[in-house]
Amino acid sequence: MPALHAQDARRIATFLEAMAAESGAARNTLLAYGRDLRDAGEWLAGRGSDLGQAGRDLIEGYLIALDAEGMSRATRARRLSALKRFFRFAMDEGWRKDHPALRIDGPGRAQRLPGTLREDEVAALLDAARDHGPDQAVKARNACLFELLYATGMRVSELVGLPHAALRGAPEMVLVRGKGGKDRMVPLSDAARAAVAVWLVHRDRAEAQATQAGRPASKYLFPARGAAGHLSRVRFHGLVKEVAARAGIDPDRASPHVLRHAFATHLLAGGADLRVIQLLLGHADLSSTEIYTHVLDERLRELVMAHHPLARGGRSGG
Repeated sequence: MPALHAQDARRIATFLEAMAAESGAARNTLLAYGRDLRDAGEWLAGRGSDLGQAGRDLIEGYLIALDAEGMSRATRARRLSALKRFFRFAMDEGWRKDHPALRIDGPGRAQRLPGTLREDEVAALLDAARDHGPDQAVKARNACLFELLYATGMRVSELVGLPHAALRGAPEMVLVRGKGGKDRMVPLSDAARAAVAVWLVHRDRAEAQATQAGRPASKYLFPARGAAGHLSRVRFHGLVKEVAARAGIDPDRASPHVLRHAFATHLLAGGADLRVIQLLLGHADLSSTEIYTHVLDERLRELVMAHHPLARGGRSGG
């Protein structure tokens, strides 16, 4: 991520000093505000802007990027709160004449259970992805993206940043570089392997043409001309919405993170062990995976209702 602009760094420091002096904010609160504002400033720097000049569109783009990355609602709400407080201070100090986040609503309160899709809805989404795009190459890329995501449960950043070398030779497992640089091996379904093979033909042909035109070869499975060199999280987030609409699914119910939830939920409903799902998702702590036990709760309820004598017919009178 690009470095924070020096002017943003100075303004954030001034803002935090004022918070400490005026409201007696706790050290942990100041640290959280500082991290949030620096993250936003670095994201803006990557787009040629900063906290002193970014407009509402860029601030909304930043929040969409956080959502696309799978960040929780609570964290996104805190980031927006930090930005709103900073911009109020910036106006008071004369750094800005406007408040770009004033009319941006927060993501709302998160529900405990993550949103997911039924198996038939995921099947419709995968079918729609195979036919979404202006040409066969784009359709093959989209099919590969969706098949890989549902087959592996990868985080969106892990998916778009996959190196093409990791998928050569039709492997049955893929090495995924997760949070904190931790690697894990995740199995690939036959459908995902087939989609990768088709996409690699199109990808390699396009890369050969790019090389002949003098552009450097890309190391990514899903190359793009942006600064990152690969398909962005934000673009894929939008792509999921487009494909969902094509599949007849409310786009508000679909996101890369929802497909990750569907992967875990459907595995657990099929009898997979919770610790196996923890390893596949790359969760450092089992407590992060236990949110999916609501699926087990539902299965147990159905078993009781189907087999318990009192649930079947009630107690007979005598």
